[in-house]
Amino acid sequence: MSHQQDAKGVILTGYFSNSEVLPPASGVKSAEEIESSSLSRRTGHYSVQNRAKNVPGKPPYHRCNSQDSLDELAMDDYWTEVKNITLSGEGEGDAEPQEEVQLKVPDEGEQEEAWLMEAGLATLFDESASDPEEMMGLLSTLTRTQAATVEKRVEKLQQTLRKRNKQHQVPDVRDIFKLPGTPESKDEAKSPERSENRIKDITTDGQATGLGNGAGPAEQRVSEPETDINLEVSFSDQALSYKEGSKGSGEALTDADDKLPNFKLRRDKTGLTKAGDLSPQDMKKVHRLVLIEMTALFDTAGIDLKAHKAVKLKVKESGLFGVPLATLLEQDQRRQPGTKVPIILQRLISHIEEEGLDTEGLLRIPGAATRVKAVCVELEGKFYEGLFPWESLKQHDAASLLKLFIRELPHPLLTVEYLSAFIAVLKLPTKKQQLQALNLLVLLLPESSRDTLKALMEFFQRVIDHKEQNKMTLNNVAVVMAPNIFMFKGFRNKISEQQEFSLATETANIVRLLIRYQNLLWTIPKFIMNQVRKQNTENQKKMSKDRAMMKLLKKMAYEREKPEKQEKPLSEVDSSSQGFIRVQAPQFSKVSMAVQLTEELQASDVLSRFLSQDSSVSVKREDLCLYEIGGNIQERCLDEETYMKDLLELNPSAEWFIKCIQR
Repeated sequence: MSHQQDAKGVILTGYFSNSEVLPPASGVKSAEEIESSSLSRRTGHYSVQNRAKNVPGKPPYHRCNSQDSLDELAMDDYWTEVKNITLSGEGEGDAEPQEEVQLKVPDEGEQEEAWLMEAGLATLFDESASDPEEMMGLLSTLTRTQAATVEKRVEKLQQTLRKRNKQHQVPDVRDIFKLPGTPESKDEAKSPERSENRIKDITTDGQATGLGNGAGPAEQRVSEPETDINLEVSFSDQALSYKEGSKGSGEALTDADDKLPNFKLRRDKTGLTKAGDLSPQDMKKVHRLVLIEMTALFDTAGIDLKAHKAVKLKVKESGLFGVPLATLLEQDQRRQPGTKVPIILQRLISHIEEEGLDTEGLLRIPGAATRVKAVCVELEGKFYEGLFPWESLKQHDAASLLKLFIRELPHPLLTVEYLSAFIAVLKLPTKKQQLQALNLLVLLLPESSRDTLKALMEFFQRVIDHKEQNKMTLNNVAVVMAPNIFMFKGFRNKISEQQEFSLATETANIVRLLIRYQNLLWTIPKFIMNQVRKQNTENQKKMSKDRAMMKLLKKMAYEREKPEKQEKPLSEVDSSSQGFIRVQAPQFSKVSMAVQLTEELQASDVLSRFLSQDSSVSVKREDLCLYEIGGNIQERCLDEETYMKDLLELNPSAEWFIKCIQR
């Protein structure tokens, strides 16, 4: 199993099989027949293109219990959109053919190896891969369900390596979850009960400290209302509690927009954390923990997410359409540093909004295909030079260009890795678990995909806000946008009509949930934040002896050079112990400010006080943020409703800075 890929090629890694998330259909091809026939197809629109061309109707309707939110009538717009997509792609015989992406099932054991590597646990099968002490710091923060998920992957990898008769030393699972420094006899090591207790010990230890995840999942399940999203307890632990206490009552999604549950987040006094609020170092830890948690959540529900081998794909290296997001953003950032969403997408959205969101059928009614193609070519040549005549671009043409931009991405917006996992979300038994899984999947997306997806969801919501005029409800927008998001250039899968209809309703429902609950989905759960804090603390402990020695040597040298011991001025005394915090603002004229702590003092109060004392600040209030830096976190932009005294108790070694937000 190779650990490295050719660095010169573009790598698409697909960890999940579409065939695993498609519902079974009677009287259709087997999975093997479907897989073998899929190689003869081109990319991205499944088998619907042939149907759209040759058959005026749509596949027969068969209601699935998990898909009651979109009825047959509501799906008419979906098939119309698919037909429009097909027609817009005709007449391109002179265009360079799109390279086909074939997602192959990996060799046995490769899925587990790839998963462990992405989770930061490569040391479990390759001692040279990473720092084993850092790995132990990660393992020590895991909950019981998360630890079981890691154990499952390691055991599968062990079995594979034994079958291959490789001289490859993989540590025993019982040793992986052994608390550092805990002695044990050989007899104890062989005891399954001892192994179970050890896993329990290490995960309980991760929650028993001041950074704990709150009450146990069983207690939380009894007390929390259905519409309350608990971010303090591991989602997989909550799911396990639900599974153990469930009486098998099914839940069905409802038809009307306003009948979706009004889920809300529990307010936390230490503040909510959004994706983008943390430093890259801590986001790397978040990614690893979220991957483990997401897999544990699906494991708890008995949903197996299969892997695919990585494939290479030739892509455009410049331009606007058909360019990978990461490449496009690098191109844009040379012109506008700090750009997080492609400029062309931002401009299309702003043009649609400037011209008015009241246009009836916005996003649903397509622009003229020939005109859209001509505008696309013109944009490629004139956009960056500022010569494109935006005033002549019609609303429906602009909306078609926006959808074309999403469709033409060579790497799907939701990524090859996680596209099928997004669809598999609907297999989870409750809407709350589906929403929790979507939350984790959004956090797993690369930053470029996550930021672009957020910009799109916010735009779709603004369209829906004008539904009285444009006739585009949540269901309408979700149904129209689903094929554009899930049918991407680069991959096709030939499936049966029944599977095709199920996939249509599934993808429409996923887009529906992404739009409706977008304010929740970009939030990093507190239990993940607690694990990051604990991991940072563990990593600091391993260096504490060296740091203590260096500090002592520096102090001794300082005392020798200093003729007399001087008292620290009042401003330099540890202010937090006296009920104050010192807030630094090095970018502004008032570089430092003492703030008295009270029970009700929030981050917003600190910002208001700073602005009232420094009249020279020219930036807008919404562009300023109070940052928590150091201690058990690298850097965190604070939610304005954060209670400072509570946060100080959580991170007593932190420093506080006011800075401009990097948007």
